Amino acid sequence: MGRHECLSLGEHCGEGGTVEDWVYILNPNKDTLDGEPSTKETMLRLAKEEPELALWLSRRNRMSRGDRLWVFFSHPESAVAAMAEVDGEPYADPEDPDFGYLVDATLLPEATDALYRNPVGRDELGLRQVRSVQKVKPEALEVLLTRAGL
Repeated sequence: MGRHECLSLGEHCGEGGTVEDWVYILNPNKDTLDGEPSTKETMLRLAKEEPELALWLSRRNRMSRGDRLWVFFSHPESAVAAMAEVDGEPYADPEDPDFGYLVDATLLPEATDALYRNPVGRDELGLRQVRSVQKVKPEALEVLLTRAGL
């Protein structure tokens, strides 16, 4: 899947004027954000109160500033229910340089609120295997953008 052209002049664009779309998988039973379970409710609260995050990556993905992260919650309902924008390229974790990467991202409150109220399910995304980070399938992008109000 290639990069997507920006939708309008007002939209923030990644490197080269295009945006990549990524599904970022969270398991609320295993993953935490600031010591709290990574539930839809936690993410919605953070989007409104503390939207800047450093998210863990198992490998260095080719993310760029302006790319979109569609946050997929694996439990209790398998669905995308939050959205963030990548603030910069992934980097080695300074606290554990031998294991994993981090990427800085900012949750978008309006898009996260819209997706919280009307999440995009696994079937609509066309996800078969659930990996930690993967590209959005082209046929799912329109649904995601519509549900996020973009």
